[in-house]
Amino acid sequence: MHRAFVPFCTLIVLTAVSGTVLGDEAEKPLRRDYTIPVVDLAGETERQVVVDREPGQYLGHPTTVLLEDNQTMICVYPQGHGRGAIVMKRSTDGGLTWSERLPVPENWSTSKEVPTIHRVIDKQGVKRLIMFSGLYPIRMAVSEDDGASWSPLKPIGDFGGIVTMSCVGRLANGDYMALFHDDGRFIRKGSKQTKPVQFHLYKTISSDGGLTWSQPEVIAQHPQAHLCEPGWIRSPDGKQIAVLLRENSRTLNSFVIFSDDEGQTWTKPRQLPAALTGDRHTGRYTPDGRLFISFRDTTHESPTKGDWVGWVGTYDDIVNGTEGQYRVRLMDNHRGADCAYPAVELLPDGTFVTTTYGHWEKGKKPYIVSVRFTMDELDAKAKK
Repeated sequence: MHRAFVPFCTLIVLTAVSGTVLGDEAEKPLRRDYTIPVVDLAGETERQVVVDREPGQYLGHPTTVLLEDNQTMICVYPQGHGRGAIVMKRSTDGGLTWSERLPVPENWSTSKEVPTIHRVIDKQGVKRLIMFSGLYPIRMAVSEDDGASWSPLKPIGDFGGIVTMSCVGRLANGDYMALFHDDGRFIRKGSKQTKPVQFHLYKTISSDGGLTWSQPEVIAQHPQAHLCEPGWIRSPDGKQIAVLLRENSRTLNSFVIFSDDEGQTWTKPRQLPAALTGDRHTGRYTPDGRLFISFRDTTHESPTKGDWVGWVGTYDDIVNGTEGQYRVRLMDNHRGADCAYPAVELLPDGTFVTTTYGHWEKGKKPYIVSVRFTMDELDAKAKK
C-alpha cells in the first residue's frame, strides 16, 4: 500500500493485565489515552470527494497508487467487506475527479480478500504496477502500462496470508520487500489456527521487480499481542525501517519493530503510545519533514474511537515512544470501527489526498471517500 515506515529498541516484555511495560529498564506504565489535541475535519464536507458509491452495496478497503506524473492516481477496492470482486478507478487530476469503474480481468471477481496496489521498478528501470489479493494462495496481477491493461490474478507461491501485501518497499540493493501477516489459517494449504491463536508477521523478497517472490520468513511475533497489518516508514536518513503494527487482541496498544539492516534482523516488538494506536497505519513524510500517518482509531480511550483519524508527529516520536504533535479526525464513522483502511498520497503542491471507506451516513452502506488538506491548514487549526 505504498512507500511507507526506526532506530533502537530494547527487549521489552508486556503484561496485558496491568498495562505496564517491563524490560531491562524500570517499569513504564503505558497510557490508554493520549494528551495531544485533536483537529476535527469531519464537518468540512468541501474537503471530501466521493470516489465511488453504490446504493445497497458495501464498498470497502481501498488502496491507491500515485504515478510519476503526480496527477494520475489508481484506486482498487472490493465490492464487499474484505472480499469480493475488485473494482478499479482512475483519476487524472490528483484525485479531484474519478473515472467510471474500469474494465478488469474476469478473475478479479474471484478475489477472496482486500486488494493492495503498489508501484515497483526493476533493476533495469522497467516500471510495473502490482496488485495482490490474499488468503490462500496469495495471488498477484501485473500491469506494465500504468494500469491500462492487467494480467489475471495468479498465485505467487504455495503460501497465503491476510491483507497481502499491506506494505511493499524498495531495499538499498534494488530488491523489494513485502510484509504481511497470518493467524495460522492461510499460510499453507490446509493449515489450521492454533489455540491460543498465534499471529506471525512475514516478509517476502522480490529480486526481479515484483515478478516473483521468495518463500515467506517470520520476522515478528509476540506471546500475547496479535500483531498484524504492517505499515513501514524509513527513517529520514534512509538507514532504518520502522514497521507499525495493529494489535488485534485489543488488550494492548499498537506496536512497532525496527530494522537497521534492510530487514535482515528486527528488534523485539514494542508498544506504541496510545496516540498511535490503531489499525492499518499508512504514512507519508510532510514537506517539512514531519510525518502524517492515517489509520482507524482503536485507542482504548479516545473521543474519536472507531473513526478515521490521522497523526502528525516526527520520526523521533516513533523512536522515542512520545505522543507526537496532534491528531486529526478525518471523518466520523457511524458504525462501530468499520472504516479506514487508508491510502495516503502527497501531491507536489503539498496537498495530501487520503482515501478510505466507512459508514459515513447512518443506516447506509459504506462507500469510498477522499479527504484533502495541507499541513499549513492542519497546523493553523491545531493552534486555535
